[in-house]
Amino acid sequence: MPVSHPPVSTSTLEAFSEAWNRHDLDGLMGFMSEDCVFMTAGGPDACGARHVGPEAVRKAFALAWATLPDAQWRNGVHFVQGDFGVSQWTYTGTAADGSRVETDGVDIFTFKNGKIAVKNAFRKARPNLPPAA
Repeated sequence: MPVSHPPVSTSTLEAFSEAWNRHDLDGLMGFMSEDCVFMTAGGPDACGARHVGPEAVRKAFALAWATLPDAQWRNGVHFVQGDFGVSQWTYTGTAADGSRVETDGVDIFTFKNGKIAVKNAFRKARPNLPPAA
């Protein structure tokens, strides 16, 4: 008999977003499938950069905080329809030079067996803002 997995819901995506804001790498990976794929917002390829499998995805997720140690994904709005979902957010943080990032974006998800199989990130290209006074 096939194993039944609870479907991904907007509550799942809210919890995933909260894990990002806590910088909880283990928590994030608990949402990902064994054959997960993460496509970044930027990178050398048309898809940004493609990271396949838990080890590669984990390393790519960790880079988000290496670049902006105070990174946050605020104002989250989440949608789920069957095996697909979208999270809208505003990405904020402070770069090493003190400049600030504030830009809107979305993640487009594909779900499999109650887990995130694909996280495809997109965000607006915007110059960094001056350091806070």
